[in-house]
Amino acid sequence: MNSRGLIIAGVVAAALGGGIWYSEKLEKEKAGKPPADSAPKLIELADDQFKKLEITKRGGEALVLERGTDGKWKMLAPQSLPVDADATTALVTTLATFSAESLVEEKASDLAQFGLAAPSLKVSITTKDARTRSILVGDETVSGGGFYAKLEGDPRVFTIFNYNRAAIDKSPNDLRDKRLLTFDQQKVTRVELATAKTATEFGKNTAGEWQILKPGPYRADNLQVEEIVRKLKDAKMDLAIPEDEIKKAGAQFATGTAVATAKVTDAGGTQILEVRKNKDDFFAKSNAVDGIWKVAKELGEGLNKPLDELRNKKVFDFGFVDPTKVEFRLGDSATALTKSGEEWTRGGKKMDSAQVLTLIDKLRDLTAITFMTTGFTTASIEITVTSKQSEKVQIANAGGRFIAKRDGEPSLYELDGKNVQEIERAVKELKEASAAPAKK
Repeated sequence: MNSRGLIIAGVVAAALGGGIWYSEKLEKEKAGKPPADSAPKLIELADDQFKKLEITKRGGEALVLERGTDGKWKMLAPQSLPVDADATTALVTTLATFSAESLVEEKASDLAQFGLAAPSLKVSITTKDARTRSILVGDETVSGGGFYAKLEGDPRVFTIFNYNRAAIDKSPNDLRDKRLLTFDQQKVTRVELATAKTATEFGKNTAGEWQILKPGPYRADNLQVEEIVRKLKDAKMDLAIPEDEIKKAGAQFATGTAVATAKVTDAGGTQILEVRKNKDDFFAKSNAVDGIWKVAKELGEGLNKPLDELRNKKVFDFGFVDPTKVEFRLGDSATALTKSGEEWTRGGKKMDSAQVLTLIDKLRDLTAITFMTTGFTTASIEITVTSKQSEKVQIANAGGRFIAKRDGEPSLYELDGKNVQEIERAVKELKEASAAPAKK
């Protein structure tokens, strides 16, 4: 046989050998696959027994987390940092009952063929009793869709799914606390927001509702203020960008345009967040964490709101609380509606409840189209709604513009004339309830 024939024969033999190796390995994976409801567990521990976690990737430095006596986790390496409580809890929960897909070999003699002699990922768990268990993850399986894994000290080799590996393959950025402000959202009592146009201060009243304290005593839109608090609570450093961009954040912040400065006060004190814009990007600096960070566009835009957007445009506060009394004065005519049980009466006579409820809905929905400081003249309409509190509103027709004023407040609200006319019409059209037909 000539040399060319020998070469070809060698190649064919190698291919056949590789095919046999691949086939045998694939068969091992298939043979060891258990029923779907009986996946073998590599680890089974109670969450509260975890004391320390160490994640090491091939060629990389170790990520070390430790749980303190207060039950809180902290990152010790590669840096000393607070951790994301939710992300750490999710990792612990995953590791507490870490299951494999299938058993490949009961007693593996050659770990190198599975990439487990020098694993690509090692996750070590130290429990309160000082015992350590380590999960080793090797190469991707020949069938794809998973990885080889084993418990250190255990001769068995398993396969795990891709998502199993992803759930424990964490970096410092995955687990560090990315919040820029750490206040307790449930205990916030004051928020100050300064933008280029205005400085606004919010405080909670005795009912737990937000009020505007500065630049004037105005009613606040509770949902709008809560949204600002939520955005501040969710303000996080963007760690998904390249490292060199993170390092440039300080210079971009320094040359950026001021967007807003927010101060949030809870039982633990006041935290401050300053946000600036540089071209299309937003950057923030906080007194609660070190550094300057790129942040989401939604944060910058969400804080840069004009005062009028934060004010309560509803003329009445009774909301979804059912009133017990509604009084009207239209010019020289006055009327009063009183609720008793489920019935509405006027002057002792039962009224058509559907008409009364329609009128109340129109009052509930009465909304300002803008705010004013002057222009109120003589009131032509006076409405008093009694629910948990009494609210009195006067409406003046100033040259075709309808302006409302709440009793005891300096604010003026311009109303849509069509809405005012609908309320007047609804009052005038109120009728007594139809008499029930006589029984035969």
